[in-house]
Amino acid sequence: MSLPDAVDVCVVGGGQSALALGFYLRRAERERTRAGRRPLSVVLLDRRERPGGAWLDAWPSLRLFSPAGYSSLPGRLMPATGNDDNPDAAHVVDYLTDYEHRYDLDVRRPVLVAGVQDTRDGLEVHTDHGDLQARTVVSATGTWDRPFWPSFPGADVFAGRQLHTSDYRGPDDLAGSRVLVVGGGNSGAQIAADLVDVAAAVHWVTREPPRYLPDDVDGRVLFEVATRAVSDRAAGRESAGVGSLGDIVAVPPVREARDRGDLQAEPPPVALTAQGARWEDGREVELDAVVWATGFRPALGHLHGLGLSRSSGHPVTVAPDGSPNAVRCADGRPLWFLGYGDWCGPASATLIGVGRPARDTAEDVVRRLDG
Repeated sequence: MSLPDAVDVCVVGGGQSALALGFYLRRAERERTRAGRRPLSVVLLDRRERPGGAWLDAWPSLRLFSPAGYSSLPGRLMPATGNDDNPDAAHVVDYLTDYEHRYDLDVRRPVLVAGVQDTRDGLEVHTDHGDLQARTVVSATGTWDRPFWPSFPGADVFAGRQLHTSDYRGPDDLAGSRVLVVGGGNSGAQIAADLVDVAAAVHWVTREPPRYLPDDVDGRVLFEVATRAVSDRAAGRESAGVGSLGDIVAVPPVREARDRGDLQAEPPPVALTAQGARWEDGREVELDAVVWATGFRPALGHLHGLGLSRSSGHPVTVAPDGSPNAVRCADGRPLWFLGYGDWCGPASATLIGVGRPARDTAEDVVRRLDG
C-alpha cells in the first residue's frame, strides 16, 4: 500500500459519508477539467479492508428505516431488494461497494490514520503507511468505532458477557442465554426483537417507556421532519422536530415482536450483580449476558493532536457563508467534519441525510482551495 506525498483533499474515512463527499468532489473535478483548470487530487483513507464502512459489522437482521428507494446516496439510487422489506446490512454493503467503484473513487485501504498535525501549507496526516501532506482534510470517520459504555453499578463485578451494539453479530451467539438488553432506542428494540425467539430469556430495559413512531413513519419522513425543524429554528420558529414523533422506528421485525406481545420493556435494574441484576423492589434475575445498546460518540481520536476548541462534546465549528450545511473547524484549520449526526447537518449520519452536507462540504472545500 502506497500513499501520495501530497494531495489537495484528504478524506479520513471510507464509509457512506466519505463516499457521498467523494461523489461531489469527483463532480467538481470534472467541472474544473472542462474549464481547463488543474484537476483536484483527492484521496480517501479507510481503515477497513473492503468497502462497506460500519455496515460490515452490522448484525444480519439489521434493517434500514426506509425502503431502498429512499435510502440512497447522491447520484445513484439504491437498487430494490425485490420485496417491500427495508434493506438489510448486506444489501447496503453491496450498494456502497458498487457506488465506490461506479464513481472510481480513490480509496486506499486498509490505512489507519493515527493523527493529524498543523503545517505551514495545511495539515499533515500520519498513518500506518506513512505520512501525507494535505491542503485540506475532511474527517468522516463516523461514530461506530467509539461505542459509549455507561458507568453502571455492578458492571465491574458481573461475571457474564458484556457486549455493546458494535459487538453484536446476531442472535445465534446468544441462543439459549438469559440476556439483559439496555437501551430504549432503535438498536435496543431491534436487538431485543432479534433475541426473543432464541434466547432463554430477554429482559429489555429502558429509562422511559418505549415511544414507537407511527407504523407508517420511515426514514424518509424522519429526514423531512428533521430538515424542516432546522429551517424553522433558523427562522426563529419553534419546532418540535423528530423527537416529537417518538424514539423507535417500527421496522417489520420490531413491529411483529411488539404486536405479539414479546417486546415488553421494563425499568432498568439498580445494579448488576455477579450473577445477574437487581431491581429497586428487591427482585433479582440471573443473567448470562448484557447487551449495551447505549449509543456512540464521534470517533475523533485522530484529531487530538490539533488541540481543537470543544463545546457540547465535539469540536467548535462554523457554517460557512454560501454552504449552510457544511461544518468547518472554527479554529481556522482547513478541516471539515461530515456525517457525525445533527451537529453536522440534519440526519447527516444516515444514507439519505448525508447528501446535502456532503454537497455543501465539497463546495466549501473547493472554494477554500481556489481562494
